[in-house]
Amino acid sequence: MILALVLAGCSESPPGDDPRIDPRDAAKVTLGASLYAQHCAACHGAKLEGQPNWREKLPNGRMPAPPHDESGHTWHHPDAVLFGITKHGVTPNYAPRGYQSDMPGFQGVLSDDEIRAVLSFIESHWQTKELLDARAEMIRNTERR
Repeated sequence: MILALVLAGCSESPPGDDPRIDPRDAAKVTLGASLYAQHCAACHGAKLEGQPNWREKLPNGRMPAPPHDESGHTWHHPDAVLFGITKHGVTPNYAPRGYQSDMPGFQGVLSDDEIRAVLSFIESHWQTKELLDARAEMIRNTERR
């Protein structure tokens, strides 16, 4: 009985994460990879590497597309924020005042389940224990606010 409770606790998603976004679900990750290649890779890179100098404003004042691999900041955000940005674009709800980017919203292009598949694919690339621990801690701190 105790072993079953311990194992059940290990299989849960970290606090704050949407259980419908699951980087361990091979079917979701495969679908997400295909959708990412079709809708995201042109800006965020085929290998999730983002655009060059992604931390510096472009001449038009907009920010380049950041990487979605472990070198970027995507993993700093809870799933609800990542979902919102993907669905609605970079709006005042998800960015500091005055922040400008070319990130479109995909509402009407991708279903909610397809957005979750793309996020599952992206999150499947976040493998280091240090990153996963840091992300879980950031999400816990966000929930406390």
